Amino acid sequence: MAKKKPLFECQHCGFTTPKWMGKCTNCGGWDSFVELSEAQQEIVKLTSLAPTGSAKAQSITEITETAVERFSSNDVELDMVLGGGVVPGSLTLIGGSPGVGKSTLLLKVGANIAQSGKNVLYVTGEESEGQVKLRANRLGANTPQLYLLSEIRLEQVLLELSVRAYEFIIIDSIQTLYSESVASAPGSVTQVRQITFDLMRIAKERRIAIFIIGHITKEGSIAGPRVLEHMVDTVLYFEGDSAQELRILRGFKNRFGPTSEIGVFEMRSEGLISAKNISSRFFNRNKSQSGSALTVVMEGSRPLILEVQALVSESHAPNPKRQATGFDTNRLNMLLALLERKLEIPLNSYDVFINIAGGIKINEPSADLAILAAIISSFRNRIISKETIFIGEVSLVGDIREVVALDVRLKEAQLQHFTRALVAKKPHENTNIKCYELDEVTKLLEWF
Repeated sequence: MAKKKPLFECQHCGFTTPKWMGKCTNCGGWDSFVELSEAQQEIVKLTSLAPTGSAKAQSITEITETAVERFSSNDVELDMVLGGGVVPGSLTLIGGSPGVGKSTLLLKVGANIAQSGKNVLYVTGEESEGQVKLRANRLGANTPQLYLLSEIRLEQVLLELSVRAYEFIIIDSIQTLYSESVASAPGSVTQVRQITFDLMRIAKERRIAIFIIGHITKEGSIAGPRVLEHMVDTVLYFEGDSAQELRILRGFKNRFGPTSEIGVFEMRSEGLISAKNISSRFFNRNKSQSGSALTVVMEGSRPLILEVQALVSESHAPNPKRQATGFDTNRLNMLLALLERKLEIPLNSYDVFINIAGGIKINEPSADLAILAAIISSFRNRIISKETIFIGEVSLVGDIREVVALDVRLKEAQLQHFTRALVAKKPHENTNIKCYELDEVTKLLEWF
């Protein structure tokens, strides 16, 4: 009889090894390895190997292109993030910090889809049906074709699918479900992997759109193995502080559309609703103060006007602080070094703090010029006019370079009644905004 080979699995990231280790070499977690039984080892093999079949490979020139079908969730912002609507047979993972509004949004979306004539199943493993009913009353989500199921056993959920045909399913949450065929606790790596694999198979075979909610760790990633994000079709993350009204839904993976789009929602007493007018939500023009500059960034196809805030204060510590909220700290250090080198501004004895108003994160370099303007404004205590916007990428040699979609950015600024723009190069199209060209950072001092 062959001797059983042991297999240990990290409960943080899903990494497997034939021997126990105190520290995971993949994620760095301590005391996270658990020995898998023979049944669990078989599940790991099944989910890690590609499915076998009798199908033969075809030339790509002989394959007919299949159009992606979609149906609307009746939520403009969510449809935009998904690439135009919900795809039948897709598996979508949505994550976010506790209290950010994941369950609230999906319950309202489920009710909207049910009102269009589709059967919707809301599976909750964290709340009772009565608790979900109370939230549905507040959201106005009472629809006959929206069905609630308070269950944590996957087998019972599959049984419900065999009794009634559903076109949209919500799982709240994936960490609370468990399969009776897997001998491990709910939320473990083995359970989450097996359940996600079963849900993926059901979604593809029956063409059911399934949305699953995933808890996130304190580092901001989906709790459980990374294979969870690889198995699903779409990964969405909620951003924003639960104490603020605005929430941002950002796509990080989408097999059926772009990942650059964002959805902006507003938390009200009746739940999360699409923010209809967000153009003026991220900046304030009521009072001009030093250390504030405005810029226009692109989030997918949507231009957003953002306020960059800077605070420069004298430091009494040997190592001055460099902190940024909503902006890359490494890029901030680069810009500060550029100011000291090219403009001879002595910031080595000052603390520098950067904040992007509204809780949004900037992921493109077009805000570099606004960052520099805000820092110089705070350092010299000079006020920047609220009628001026700064758009440009700054290089290490001090050049100010063009950014993409400048015409779209200036059009948005014109709609918000801005009159001046500092850019690397004037746009090709005529605009009512007076544009000033800046080709290097030394010319920025002329505005202070």
